[in-house]
Amino acid sequence: MPAALQTNKRLEHCIEVLADLVAYRSVSADGNRAITEDIAHRLGAAGARVWTEPDATGAKLNLFATIGPERSGGVILSGHTDVVPVADQVWSSDPFSLREADGRLYGRGTCDMKGFIAACLTMAPHFAALPLKVPVHLAFTYDEEIGCFGAQALTASLVARGIRPAAAIIGEPSMMQPIDGHKGCNEYTTWITGREGHGSAPDLGVNAVHYAAAIVMELGRLRSALKARAPRDCPFDPPHSTINPGMLAGGTVHNVIPGKARLDWEMRPVQPSDVDFVKEALDSFVQAELLPEMRAVHADAEIRTEVVAEVAGLIPTRENAARDLVMALTGANSAGLVPFGTEAGLFQSIGIPSVICGPGAIAQAHRADEFLARDQLAECLAMLEGLGARLAASKVTS
Repeated sequence: MPAALQTNKRLEHCIEVLADLVAYRSVSADGNRAITEDIAHRLGAAGARVWTEPDATGAKLNLFATIGPERSGGVILSGHTDVVPVADQVWSSDPFSLREADGRLYGRGTCDMKGFIAACLTMAPHFAALPLKVPVHLAFTYDEEIGCFGAQALTASLVARGIRPAAAIIGEPSMMQPIDGHKGCNEYTTWITGREGHGSAPDLGVNAVHYAAAIVMELGRLRSALKARAPRDCPFDPPHSTINPGMLAGGTVHNVIPGKARLDWEMRPVQPSDVDFVKEALDSFVQAELLPEMRAVHADAEIRTEVVAEVAGLIPTRENAARDLVMALTGANSAGLVPFGTEAGLFQSIGIPSVICGPGAIAQAHRADEFLARDQLAECLAMLEGLGARLAASKVTS
């Protein structure tokens, strides 16, 4: 079969696979078991060795599959199967039914990131037919959109099983450009419990909103302190860790002292030491200044901070086998940075060199009429074909 015809046939098949994947309503809150079981069946039929692991509820699954020899090394192709909700978005068509128009493939998750997964599934039989010197691994996770919980569990399993690939390619949308850095993303909720009372007697109550506001002010002070801690020659913009109080809620009416308040806030660290700095400083402020004052009025007053998610950043390094591999495959002569978080830093944190490279633009993700350009999907398939050829030749990644 002529190469051009084979390429077009492969792309059309990939779009069919993408349509099947988009049809699964794998919003994080609803679980991803059905789509993951479908993927496991497809990979098993292609000859992959597949294992899955559920979360505590059983409604969500991680999947890990291997094609090629049973030996160390190889390359992980990584993606997440969950998508963000479509509630309150106005779509031009059914978001869970793939629609093609003007070279664009519309549907929830096409860009973020079922397009990449569809490309991996399309190429799986091709990988299986090659005389690979090292394996290709496929890792598909749950709950990336709400805290990378699936990837945290999966990377722990890889360590426990002694699986140590030589590189990981995370197919988040990057317009098929290699990305070797992004900040971490840590999310927290601080709960403040005071004592209700009549607004005319403020000294008899403990105003939870007042103390939540004090915490916001302290976070503002810490935000300024983080600027002075910026590492020299930090490549990120801005070049320091940041803090953002995202939501403060508490109280009911004007004349009641609010007894409870909730503060949601995030930090995007450029270095792990900044996380410890902020946590220790905030705890010291709460323990030394706020709680003594609150408990002088109400002994059961409390301030508690819950970790929602702490996702490691992808730190640019001088040596990065994954970045160099993708640059060779795509012809890029440099790698960039992105402002959004991914699962890449989690793979890097267990010693696997990692890079982001996937089809589509992040500007199209999470919005109504999310789309993936047809030519981006073609570029992704070409990169994966090149990867297979490289791993079947003497250029072994181990």
